[in-house]
Amino acid sequence: MDNIPNKKITIEQLDELFNNLREEGQWDLSKPLLWGYYFSDADPNKLQSVIPKIESMGYSIVNIFQAKKEVETEADSFYLHVEKVEIHNSKSLDKTNDDFYIFALKNGLDSYDGMDVGPVEQ
Repeated sequence: MDNIPNKKITIEQLDELFNNLREEGQWDLSKPLLWGYYFSDADPNKLQSVIPKIESMGYSIVNIFQAKKEVETEADSFYLHVEKVEIHNSKSLDKTNDDFYIFALKNGLDSYDGMDVGPVEQ
């Protein structure tokens, strides 16, 4: 899926992410990790409205939070943070990102903003 509107994260960037994670050796990439994903919108109610759909896809809701403003006159922006324990490689993460770009578009959200990763808390 190369023609996804608003796609910002490329497979090359994901390859680099996984290479860096392997080099750091902090986590075993063959084991489940906690992946966080972020959606943004100026209206927190729109983010709230997609929560049932996200949960039905197996993701847990972390929170909705207001972005810090660089300048006081900036418009308000809010983020929905969701997470799931899963195993990824660059290809599978690219597919998840593509799905989320499409999800944001279909649900009228301003954007899918990307992901982060960390260890699974024991």
